[in-house]
Amino acid sequence: MTPAILTFAILLLIGAPVAVVMALSGLAGGYAMGGERMLGIIADRMFSGVSGFLLIAVPYFIFTAELMNQGGLTHKLIAFNNALFGRVRGALSHVNVSVSVFFAGLTGAAITDTVAIGKIMIPEMKRQGYDAEYAAAITACSSIIGPIIPPSVVMVVYATLLRDISVIDLFAGGIVPGLLMALALLGVSFYLAWKRGYPKQTPTPIKVAMLSFLAALPAMIVPLIILGGILSGLTTITEASGFAAVYAIAIGVLLYRNLDWRKIWHALVVTVRFSGVVFFLLATSAVLGWFVTRSGIARDAAGLITTFSDSAFLQLMLVCVLLILIGTVMDVLPALVVVAPVLVPAMIQLGFDPLHFAILMIVVLNISNVTPPVGMTLMTAARIANVPYERAILASLPFYVAFLAVILLLAAFPALSTWIPSLLD
Repeated sequence: MTPAILTFAILLLIGAPVAVVMALSGLAGGYAMGGERMLGIIADRMFSGVSGFLLIAVPYFIFTAELMNQGGLTHKLIAFNNALFGRVRGALSHVNVSVSVFFAGLTGAAITDTVAIGKIMIPEMKRQGYDAEYAAAITACSSIIGPIIPPSVVMVVYATLLRDISVIDLFAGGIVPGLLMALALLGVSFYLAWKRGYPKQTPTPIKVAMLSFLAALPAMIVPLIILGGILSGLTTITEASGFAAVYAIAIGVLLYRNLDWRKIWHALVVTVRFSGVVFFLLATSAVLGWFVTRSGIARDAAGLITTFSDSAFLQLMLVCVLLILIGTVMDVLPALVVVAPVLVPAMIQLGFDPLHFAILMIVVLNISNVTPPVGMTLMTAARIANVPYERAILASLPFYVAFLAVILLLAAFPALSTWIPSLLD
């Protein structure tokens, strides 16, 4: 076990890519356990880590999201949500949150949400008098709803790493937590809009609102196609994701008529690049996960957690703090593939519901995605807003408080994560 831990720590400290860290750590641990005969097992583990049929859904989800971005869907969703909040003070701030909820059903990735919505909303918010750092903060914080409300690339990866929970249960379990996060952000948004006197907009006529709804409706059907097919049992997740991509091309080319071959090619290039990163992480994480299982690290981690407290709630909070600390220095997917093979078996040994803990871990790691020093989504939003990263961090503090309240609720009431999945049994 010691060679693996030393290799992991040294490579991480010198800034080696996370995938390389996991592969070499598992290799060092395997060699220490069984010598050269373990090397063949390492190669087999890497292959098995990316050979699951479920993983075909990952590039399809990414491709669908990019097609929607290239096809101008974002403008139509924003126009519709703007019609809903137009006469309310701080309308654009609320629109930023609500459109992320709709967009979450299409992208499944926070950074995609940040770029697609931020490039439109942030300049418009600045033009209407919102602080630049506030525009960046609300955009980044609302974008992390994307990987929680299904479909979610992060959840597909989790179901591949830890096969004790189906991706259908994960999708269903993320609905309520995602909506809770949206409500918490809207609460902060309404308060700050009232306190700071952010502008109202002219009321949208009913006819214009209906037209904006009809224009956005074909795109909003995409989540219904994906979730309806999966949760009803008519399709597998892979089939639903493939059909969603075909549907996205159809409405982009035939209905919206702003999706051409050049944009489709660009979407394919982005899909290949992002999918390559995801699959390489999964292959190397399989090596580390195999070593963790064989070495008993999960059992030791469970024992360590119990030494701090006998209270289940405090144990859960301790793990959440650890996840936040890890998430501040690593992006969501790398952090997930590193910690999940260790923490999930440990928490199951302690008696926690695996679905409840899975949803809580995904939520906490995504919240860490807007937590410095890394905070990739917040950093991206700050660049779009052309504002120093430090100012965007300060502007995000009220939203961090809202997120903390959501974490406490999810930890204290497991039914918030498990109720909808229980209805599907």
